[in-house]
Amino acid sequence: MSSNDSLARLAAIIESRKPANGGDASQSYVARLLHKGPDAFLKKVGEEATEVVMAAKDADHGGDRQKLVGEVADLWFHSMIALAHYGLTPADVIAELERREGTSGIEEKALRKALLRESGRDNTGA
Repeated sequence: MSSNDSLARLAAIIESRKPANGGDASQSYVARLLHKGPDAFLKKVGEEATEVVMAAKDADHGGDRQKLVGEVADLWFHSMIALAHYGLTPADVIAELERREGTSGIEEKALRKALLRESGRDNTGA
């Protein structure tokens, strides 16, 4: 069994918990987050990302590396809820990573910046 299978199974469960698919917010954490809307699950993504950073810093100083794994799992889970809300799946993310395979990160980032500038959407100054 591959990790892709595990992610696909989890994505299917998340999909089934969407309120539009009968997910009950009183019975399901996923349904509750999705029912509350993007502000709720995106806040969780931000919180989990911060917890990943803190766990990684702790691991750098001899802390529990398994805590980092757990926090990354939480981040992935909440990110998958966001993906589901927007009609996307882990397969979409994997396809994007595969598209980037063999391209230097510096090169890929420069290409994204150039495309944003061309489209007029780069107002971040980054």
